[in-house]
Amino acid sequence: MLCRHYIVEGQVQGVFFRASAQDVANNIGVKGWVRNLANGSVEVVACGTEQQLATLETWLNNGPPMAVVNRLKKADWEPTATFTEFKIR
Repeated sequence: MLCRHYIVEGQVQGVFFRASAQDVANNIGVKGWVRNLANGSVEVVACGTEQQLATLETWLNNGPPMAVVNRLKKADWEPTATFTEFKIR
């Protein structure tokens, strides 16, 4: 299982980004979490297969209909725990 860390920048808070990300992740079987950051961006840690992460990443580049994604940063991530679901933090 691969894990990646994402920072989504743009108009991504107040547009149901976290709830929508949770729905997408659950639908494709990705585990991890999503949360808002104080600077207005959204942070995501996601674990799954390469295909699952590619699907999520495609969605993160666009977000839900009201979002405006200006930049998506990503990096491989070493999990410190095993995730059993995808949570909003």
